[in-house]
Amino acid sequence: MQILARLGGQVRGVVARIGWSRAGAAGSLILVAAALITLCGMLRDIGFDAVLAAIRATPPFAVLAACGLVFIGYGTVTFYDYFALRAIGRHEVPYGVAAFAGFTASAIGNGLGVGLLTGGAVRLRIYAPWGLGLIEVTKIGFITGLTFWLGNVSALGLALTLAPEQAAAATNLPPWANQAAGLLVLIGVAGYIAWLLRGTRAIGVNSFRLILPDAALTFLQIGIGLLDLAVGSLATYVLLPAAPSTDYLTIAVVYVMAALFGFLCHAPASLGAFEVAMLVLLPQYQKEALLGSLLILHFLYLVLPLGLALVALFLREARAGKAGALAELR
Repeated sequence: MQILARLGGQVRGVVARIGWSRAGAAGSLILVAAALITLCGMLRDIGFDAVLAAIRATPPFAVLAACGLVFIGYGTVTFYDYFALRAIGRHEVPYGVAAFAGFTASAIGNGLGVGLLTGGAVRLRIYAPWGLGLIEVTKIGFITGLTFWLGNVSALGLALTLAPEQAAAATNLPPWANQAAGLLVLIGVAGYIAWLLRGTRAIGVNSFRLILPDAALTFLQIGIGLLDLAVGSLATYVLLPAAPSTDYLTIAVVYVMAALFGFLCHAPASLGAFEVAMLVLLPQYQKEALLGSLLILHFLYLVLPLGLALVALFLREARAGKAGALAELR
């Protein structure tokens, strides 16, 4: 115990010297480096001709179905911002503006990495005409992040609790251990909701004081996050090649774990972190076939939305610039 206490003190001392933001950045860099090293090792014996063949062999119907699911998934992302705006009391901002900000911020944040900064900059630009400043945009970013984490944690807890046998294929733990872990996660979420039931809860001080969504709204947050994950895992499932004894619940557990790992890395387009997690957690698939499916998913979920978001922002700025020039002429 003395060793643990001493080690904890040393860790706190290091964090105090370098700051939480730098510590978080260092942790993300370590995760990215570990993911890249692991990915290089796993791809050493990969035949890229076989990967291209796997991509070409993917049924067009599966790609179209995945496209539709990705479209629905980004539709759910728009509710992240709409919910956050209502949570901070900015009811005058219409859904269309929230949807545009939510889609572009999410697509650019996922594609370029460090979503809090890149997505926050996009939101600030879009919400500025509505009178929202840096503090309010930061609050929106916090609430959208909270929605993401509540959905992910709840999904993981439900999957481990309700499908411990299927989860065993991904976790390599006995079913009872998966179920126990899932119950602990769900108890944690229930404890957070019970804490909210005791009254209005707020974090921060002065101008950054943020009132947290109450228990009823938190259930709505969890629902939005669960829907987002369900759609993403379904898109993954329809793209994956056939494999013995692999059902949707197994893929859902793996997808949630991989998505959390990719998010923790804060790297542009997850920079291989998502792919590493999927390759490690799904050893029953042939590597080339699995990698081919993941590359299609990567393009549909990250590259294509990033391109669309950048074009949409460019057109918006061009239209705003034209309107400003016409106003000056008048």
